[in-house]
Amino acid sequence: MPTLPVTFRRKTLALGVACALTACSTLPHYSVPEAAVPARYAAPAGPVQAAPGWAVATPGDTHARGDWWTLFNAPELNRLEDQLPVSNQTIKKAVAQLQQARAMIDYQHAGFLPTITAGAAQSRTRLSQNVEGHSLAGQTVPDYSLGLAASWEPDLFGRVRDAVVNAHDNAQASEADLEAVHLSMSTDLASDYFALRALDIQKKLLDDSVTAYAAALAILKQQLADGAIDASATAQAETQLEDTRSQASDIEVQRSEVVHAIATLIGVPASSFSLAPRGESIPVPQIPAGLPSQLLERRPDIAAAERRVAAANAQIGEAKAAFYPDLTLSASAGLESTFFAPWLTAPSLFWSIGPQLVGTLFDGGKRDAALKGATAQYDGSVADYRQTVLVALQQVEDNLSALDTLASEAQSQRRATAAAERSLELTQNRYQAGAVGYLDVVTVQTIALANQRTEAQIQARRVDASVQLLKALGGGWDRTVLSSSQNQD
Repeated sequence: MPTLPVTFRRKTLALGVACALTACSTLPHYSVPEAAVPARYAAPAGPVQAAPGWAVATPGDTHARGDWWTLFNAPELNRLEDQLPVSNQTIKKAVAQLQQARAMIDYQHAGFLPTITAGAAQSRTRLSQNVEGHSLAGQTVPDYSLGLAASWEPDLFGRVRDAVVNAHDNAQASEADLEAVHLSMSTDLASDYFALRALDIQKKLLDDSVTAYAAALAILKQQLADGAIDASATAQAETQLEDTRSQASDIEVQRSEVVHAIATLIGVPASSFSLAPRGESIPVPQIPAGLPSQLLERRPDIAAAERRVAAANAQIGEAKAAFYPDLTLSASAGLESTFFAPWLTAPSLFWSIGPQLVGTLFDGGKRDAALKGATAQYDGSVADYRQTVLVALQQVEDNLSALDTLASEAQSQRRATAAAERSLELTQNRYQAGAVGYLDVVTVQTIALANQRTEAQIQARRVDASVQLLKALGGGWDRTVLSSSQNQD
């Protein structure tokens, strides 16, 4: 009978071993959990055209859409946002957590490789003289040894592979977490910045009113000195002036707090940071919401929740693999001698090699409990994923509704402000003609200022709702940027 070539036999053996190592897997089949997603949003989505720099996500979109805050055309905000990834401590912590998760992938990958150790030892041992039948009884024996040991546990049932998948999915979840933290911090920064500018607008209104009221009071005091009016008019004007000054001071307090919050976000001490006032109105960009189903690809928190479901699925595979035996291949070799002189000679060589198959016969239900726990954790992560989707849909609906309602409210308030300003002009004319007292002027001035501040506040709320909508839509992020997305499942 002809003998097969050695090379052929080696290749056949290697192929058989490879098949044996990959034939068994305890990893359950994974698919993304279903979530209730409506076909369209209930709230009005606004115009279909996108603002410059913004594009609605499409299934073929493989690139992030950039820095969403640039839609507001605020160069100062852009510079502040650029400092977030560098100096914000919350983002730095998320980066560290991502690095830790990625290190765990390498740690689990090491389970595919053998473990090799080396060591050298020297000892002296004295045996009891009262030991009968021992040739070395009562003698002191030195021992010199140097050796290598290697062990390898083939991944027969996928335990290591499942651990690697688990670590990979958790790393992707941490990557999405980082994007979610960045999105949250950038949103907080934009909200604080626009709140600051809204306060600047109100402060300018109050300062202009203080200037006008102070001029009017000076005129009234002169008229009082001339005996043209009584003291009630000056008292009313002075009350109005000081009340307006008080409101302006309160705006200063609020402004300082917002500036300090911005300083903390960009990672600088509050005492060393300042922003000059700007009384410019911020326009509201048009933001198309797209379809609800696109949120599943555009929200980093949804992606993180889904990746944790996949990680929990892999953990079930790890729990199942514990029911199967472990095969360990081990080998060792080295030199050992009682005397140092012949230590490095051939007779001092020792070696051993052999496999070991070990399985657990009884553990009191420990493995069953671990499997039940892993299954329960999977069910919980599915619930978390679906809840995250529901919250995301709610946030989009909330801000779409807010933008629609505030747009109508802004139009009504604009008309109310214009009417109040016309009323003020007419009342001042009547006062100068002597038809009404100064109390009427004060009343109408107070109403006009209140309407102007309300209009500024509504505009600020519209801008903030736009910021929150961009956050709810994922801020331009796309889950395709996750490294090797789902390749390990």
